[in-house]
Amino acid sequence: MIEELGIRDLGVIAEATLPLGAGFTAVTGETGAGKTMVVTALGLLLGARADAGAVRSGAKQAWVEGRWLVPDDGSIAERVAETGGEVEAGELLLGRSVSAEGRSRAVVGGRSAPVGVLSELGDELVVVHGQADQQRLRSAVAQREALDRFAGPALQRALDEYQSAFSAWRTDAAELTRLREAHDARAREAEELRADLDEVEDVDPQPGEDVELHERAERLSNLEELRVAAAQARALVSADEVVDDAPDAVALVEAARRHLDRVVTHDPALAPMAETLTNAGFLLADAAAELAAYLAGLDADGARELEIVQERRAVLAALIRRHGGTLDEVLDFRRTGGLRLVELDGDDERIVALETSVAALESEVDRLAARLTELRTDAAGRLAEAVTRELGALAMPDAGLRVTVEPTPEPSMHGRDQVAILLSPHPGAEPRSVSRGASGGELSRVMLAIEVVIAGTDPVPTFVFDEVDAGVGGAAAIEIGRRLARLAERSQVIVVTHLAQVAAFATNHLSVVKGTDGQVTASSVRQLTGADREAEMARLLSGLADSASGLAHARELLEIAADRAA
Repeated sequence: MIEELGIRDLGVIAEATLPLGAGFTAVTGETGAGKTMVVTALGLLLGARADAGAVRSGAKQAWVEGRWLVPDDGSIAERVAETGGEVEAGELLLGRSVSAEGRSRAVVGGRSAPVGVLSELGDELVVVHGQADQQRLRSAVAQREALDRFAGPALQRALDEYQSAFSAWRTDAAELTRLREAHDARAREAEELRADLDEVEDVDPQPGEDVELHERAERLSNLEELRVAAAQARALVSADEVVDDAPDAVALVEAARRHLDRVVTHDPALAPMAETLTNAGFLLADAAAELAAYLAGLDADGARELEIVQERRAVLAALIRRHGGTLDEVLDFRRTGGLRLVELDGDDERIVALETSVAALESEVDRLAARLTELRTDAAGRLAEAVTRELGALAMPDAGLRVTVEPTPEPSMHGRDQVAILLSPHPGAEPRSVSRGASGGELSRVMLAIEVVIAGTDPVPTFVFDEVDAGVGGAAAIEIGRRLARLAERSQVIVVTHLAQVAAFATNHLSVVKGTDGQVTASSVRQLTGADREAEMARLLSGLADSASGLAHARELLEIAADRAA
């Protein structure tokens, strides 16, 4: 139940606080005063689409806040906790802002949350009926949903089970159709893929092989130059024979070391230098040995090896051109192509398995759809009988309602049933669907009767009705007020109305009044009692708040409402 609603800079409302609470709250006001903004504000708190045009002219943003009374445990408190918010002492605060640029922000239990969370909570907290919802009752979908709500938890469980089976059947059937239709194309793909993979396997490229071959080709292409350079370097480091009395590097370093050894006893500072020359001699000897080994390892038949390397490089280059821009891409193709080939080669087995699965699921869908039809048919009769009784109390004593459940050619996500609500306004009249045969006033009363009946099996904490009395007047309006009061015995009811006959039954009457500048301020929303309420009722009845006859009529109407409510 919503205890209080705060509105700031929404539509023509600058600031307003609406005390709501349990029972039946009527919201009245002159045309253009902003009473429909109450429904708009509630819609924002329930996750409705934000409209920057609803922000009050000149304001940076609109803000709506609602204080709900909810259990400290249960699904609502759990969902709030999941968002990081909390329910404190049975109170839940919901907030929503809309900027003039169209940006929207939601607050749940004191923490920012996605707007979608408001929608989830709203499904459990409130049912809103506006004139658009009355028109929606003309649709087959809304009529089926009304019947399903009346049928209660048993049907919901059966529907959940059916939808699970239907989803699995539709998924498998779609895959089976896809595989069958694409069978020839997939077979060709498998044949081409197998040939490509065979080609790659014949070459059997290895990771990094292209880089290694490039380095080998570079060495083999410059073999003679490498041999000359290595030989000259070895000769300079350590020659087997002295040419032209030119000593090699090893001999020169050795000679330098001997010179220092002869005088090192005279100055110990030369000892580290002598040791460095000794180490340099060892390093030069190692370098000479390595150069000799390198010369010995140079392949005399380098031309033949180079030919083999170049041939392998050409094969790899051709493979790369056909199957990727790099060798790594070719290797990736071998891996992913192999997996794809396994999938394609398994098509026949997969088709057989899917055929079996689809047949089994189709049988299960048929069984569960039949169960839904059975439950809906049983509920249809009970709903029609109960709503017909309600219509009799809503100044439609001769009206009769029927709810039919007819099979559809194909199953859908909601079963195999076409639900239609038919109205016969008087005895002997052919029942016609409310989608075609009901006037606006009749549709309002049918919708209200359905909600009153459904509330007995599918209770909702709060009902909000916006102009539920459209197209209704006189005795019918009084009966609508009485039925709303009856509904308020089990749920909170908030009604935006222009009829005194409806407002008379309210236990809480709020009036939205234009300010002197044409905008609604905080003082413009008042909780009416006593003479103030009588004056507002007189205004609703005659257009004049101080009319003596209007006031008398208002008092009489309030007395009638009090007697009939009792």
